[in-house]
This record gives sequence, C-alpha cells and structure tokens, in this order.
Amino acid sequence: MAKQKSGEIIVGLDIGTTKICAIVGELTDSGIDIIGIGTHPSKGLRKGVVVNIEATVSSIRRAVEEAELMAGAEISHVYTGIAGGHIKGFNSQGIVAVKDKEVREADIARVIDAAKAVAIPLDREVIHVLPQEFIIDDQGGIKEPLGMAGVRLEAKVHIVTGAVSSAQNIVKCANRTGLNVSDIVLQPLASAEAVLSEDEKELGVCLVDIGGGTTDIAIFSGGSIVHTAVIALGGNNLTSDIAIGLRTPAHEAERIKQKYGCALASMINKDETIEVPSVGGRQPRVLGRQILSEILEPRVEEIFQLVHREIQKCGYEDLLASGIVITGGSTLLAGMPELAEEVLGLPVRRGMPRGIGGLVDVVKSPMYATGVGLVVYGAKHMDRRMFRIREDGNVYKKVKGRMREWLEEIF
Repeated sequence: MAKQKSGEIIVGLDIGTTKICAIVGELTDSGIDIIGIGTHPSKGLRKGVVVNIEATVSSIRRAVEEAELMAGAEISHVYTGIAGGHIKGFNSQGIVAVKDKEVREADIARVIDAAKAVAIPLDREVIHVLPQEFIIDDQGGIKEPLGMAGVRLEAKVHIVTGAVSSAQNIVKCANRTGLNVSDIVLQPLASAEAVLSEDEKELGVCLVDIGGGTTDIAIFSGGSIVHTAVIALGGNNLTSDIAIGLRTPAHEAERIKQKYGCALASMINKDETIEVPSVGGRQPRVLGRQILSEILEPRVEEIFQLVHREIQKCGYEDLLASGIVITGGSTLLAGMPELAEEVLGLPVRRGMPRGIGGLVDVVKSPMYATGVGLVVYGAKHMDRRMFRIREDGNVYKKVKGRMREWLEEIF
C-alpha cells in the first residue's frame, strides 16, 4: 500500500463519456502541484450519464490505481464532476432583514437559503447555489458583504440542478471502488477554474467544454457565473459520423479523427490522402483527407450553432468582451478555433490548464481541463481554518500554523 504524502492531497475524478481521469494535486506553500495522473477508457457512460455501473466502477478503479502509483499516495477522497442533458441552471433572488444592522455569517446563510427556496421537482436536486452578487440597502455589486452595515440584504444566485438518480449513480460508482466523494461539481464550473483567468470572468466570457458525450456551456460576467447549459452533442458524434461516412469500425474512426481530423476543409491540401480500414476484413481504401474534413465540418458547425443559439437565448451575447474559450478533448481537432470564430463571430482561444505546478507538461492539454479544475475547486473549498486562498489561487497556511512551526524550531 502506498504511503500517504506529507502535504495535503486533493484528487479530481473526471468521470467522462470517453475517458475516466484521476488527477492528484498536492497543496504546497506556492500553490498546487500535480503529482499524479491516471486515465482509462470509459465504458459505462452515455452522454455524461452512467448507464452501466459495473463497467464504470472497473474504469474508475483502473484510473485511480494508475494515479496512486504515479503519485505514491493512497487516494480515499475525490472531487468528481457531473454533466449530461439533465443539468439545468437558472437565476434566483432572495431578501432578508439584517440583524443588529451589521451583516454576519448567519445573515449571508439566511439570504442564500431564501434565494434557493424555489420549487424543484422531486426527481431533481440542487447541485450548486453560486452567489453572483449581494445588494445591501440598494447598493449592488457587492461580492463579500460580511461586516458591512445595512438593514436589508439581497442575494442574486445561480442555481444548478440535476437528476437525483444521475448524481446518486456517480457517488455509488465511486463508493464501490472504496472512494468517498467530497463534493460533486458541475464540469464546466470545474473546467473554468483551470482555464479561465479572473480578468476574463470579470469582462465576460463563455466557456465551451466539448467532451465525448456532451458540450457544456458556462457564461461568466462581472466575475460571477450567470448562465449554464448542456448540449447533448460531443466528440462521439464526430467519431460516429466518420464511422458511417467512411464505412470503417468505430475504434478506427476514433484513431482517424485524432490523427488526421480537421474541422475546416479549407485548411486541407487537396493532394493529402489517408488509408481507411474497411469493415468485415475487406481491403483498406485510400481516400482524400478532404473527404474526412467534409464529414467533420458540418457536425462541428452544428455544435457551435447550438452554442450561439444558447448565448443569444440567455441575452449575454453583447457582454462577452473576452470572447469564447473552448476546452475539452474534442477541441484538440485542428481548425476548431477558426471554425468557432466563423460561426460565433467572437474571438476564440483553446483553454489549457494554468496556474499549477508539478507535472505541468503532462496535463497541459484541453482534455485534462476538468480533472485539473476539480483539484483547483477542491483546494478553494477546503477547510478554511487550515488554509486561506488568495485571489490568484495560491494556497498559504495561516499565520498561526507558521508561528507554531517557528516556535518548534527555536525551542
């Protein structure tokens, strides 16, 4: 059995449609170091939802064992992501009177409870209540109201709900592998922690996380999340289109997509060719690479058109001064940012995990954005008595702990 590391360990478990990824982070005085990573193909999920518990448990176990081996640490608690077409987000508001005319922790808890007191069907549960801003006596734009004077406190929040069964199945799969789930986190929210800067969130940005089964959208404005949505299309649809269009097995279609795929046919040289294996033992065929691109382009365009429609529907199109950030494994496809710019009419960049140390070169890819983001989310939401988190994400032990260390060294 691997020994426990001396530093605080945080593990992000990204249970995706295509792959299951466990990322181990260690808290140091200078921030978060990634010390282990394990991935395994995902067999038991469809469009982000568990459809086969046994297969999912087996994949989780393999990914976690690989991460434990690399990190040299035993994994017992994880932060895990949730996605799927069942996810719904909406904004709400609550108002309370402030006791003693000074805002205390209890007042903040009461106003958030008031904001989330909305009727939710029995088959759904609240996953997140995300404060956007607080208003004290008509003074808006307050992020941290604690200690401020006033008589009336309002809170604007974004509430994310999901199907009870989906969340329970994710927890059940983790528990069956001997893991405790510290928290379930909306996947685009986790990805945002890893790839977005505070400036982008303040100015207004849309994160588009294109995974295997779903495309997750999170819109930030004024430093807070204002809209979330899930589109039930992803990289698996691209693979399926290739398999049907080129008449080749699904695993070969995935390999061809990763090696030769391009989302923009105009970027391909007409002379380029690829070898396509056939089904049922027939001879492989040689086709133009442009044919592959002509299969992929309409589907990628459709995904971005649905994203555009979602942005227009929620009314934040004019507030995205920072443009669009695309992340997730499917965005590794060549030509993806260029096609996104054409369809959305906004500047687009690929989002890579940032602000971390350790195995940076290994995880510096859009496919690990959610896993790294879960680690960062876990660090920010750990026991505040032990750590305080600075705005830039660095983690520092409290002064009290430092004093004790100095005294021990002296005496």
